[in-house]
Amino acid sequence: MRPLLLCTNGRETDLAGVSLPLDFGQPRAPLEVEIGFGKGRYLLARAAADPGRRFLGIESAAFYYKLVNRRAVRGGLQNLTTLCGDALYVLSTCLAPGSAEVVHVYFPDPWPKSRHHRRRLFDDNSVDLLLGLLSPTGRLFFATDHREYGEAVVDLLASERGVEVEYIREAWPDGLRTNYELKYEDEGRDILRLVVRRSAGLPTLLSTARKVALSAGISGDGARNV
Repeated sequence: MRPLLLCTNGRETDLAGVSLPLDFGQPRAPLEVEIGFGKGRYLLARAAADPGRRFLGIESAAFYYKLVNRRAVRGGLQNLTTLCGDALYVLSTCLAPGSAEVVHVYFPDPWPKSRHHRRRLFDDNSVDLLLGLLSPTGRLFFATDHREYGEAVVDLLASERGVEVEYIREAWPDGLRTNYELKYEDEGRDILRLVVRRSAGLPTLLSTARKVALSAGISGDGARNV
């Protein structure tokens, strides 16, 4: 099993020696989380633009994790932490429910074949982990170029109590956010963009999703849900 790695200000730590859930310090500073940050275009820009916020990026690919760490150090971004590991494992074990004001998920692998749908980041067994991470009035931003997956995500989220799903019909107000979004816009692909809001009445992390993630043996090897 590959160890889960955490990096802040160029200092890397094996999560095996860290108390969980993670404590990011500055308890009054809002936390934003990007799941699957890739080359970090959006994550790095957000952290640089808003030094008063805390940012956490989760990425299963070690190459991109290390790339973004180097760029964060060069940019002097002291408000950015990155974590190399599987998203569901991190959500189920490392982060406190209700700890994020904003969560970003852009162009996750759609796993288009039916037999692979269980590997999707958004499914019946994991949606409570994602929504449970949000603070009582938190927001989830989502985008995909895979229409079938996007509509499945809409149906899944809309079925949850205390959740409001809004389609973004044009580009984000602040412009295109990720390298994939730039590429797919140039190719003329249909991109589905959502803003998901939860209410104070939404239950926090459910034990079912935690049990599913842990019993599946998900680790930092990026084998599932990336």
